[in-house]
Amino acid sequence: MRGPTQQQQYLDIKDAYVADGQPWPARMREMARWAIATGKYEPPPSDAEERLARLMADALAQEYITDPQGRSVRRNHAAQRRNKDGQFAWEWDSIDHASRPHMETALQTRRQAVVADCKQLKTDADSYNENYNPGEPIQLPLDFTNDVAEAEALEALTRDIEPALTG
Repeated sequence: MRGPTQQQQYLDIKDAYVADGQPWPARMREMARWAIATGKYEPPPSDAEERLARLMADALAQEYITDPQGRSVRRNHAAQRRNKDGQFAWEWDSIDHASRPHMETALQTRRQAVVADCKQLKTDADSYNENYNPGEPIQLPLDFTNDVAEAEALEALTRDIEPALTG
């Protein structure tokens, strides 16, 4: 019989933290510090290559450039591809170099992540409204058309005004 999954182990640490009378709600660093100090978690030996790959992926995902129209855009995009061994791996490319298939895959993957987040957001809101909310239901419209248009307009306005303020 297999033991609990890594995710379940982390959830068990959270439950033990709360059961120990520690402050709740809590920040993750506070819980991590407590878990290590109490022996609930023992950090595994460091895998330098895996850690560096994760740190680099985070850095690449946060690098932005200004496109010819003056918009701030992500420079690097990851698409999942099969490697020589048939395993899936993330392949990174820059927006000014990537092929159309790479960008289609990368953009669709990010879109699917947004959809999954929105679905979970709706489920969480519905559950709260139906089970724990004594007042008016919290309404969360999931049509972002106007939000995106407003953000684009504000960005364009800021882009047009900034040179006038600094010049």
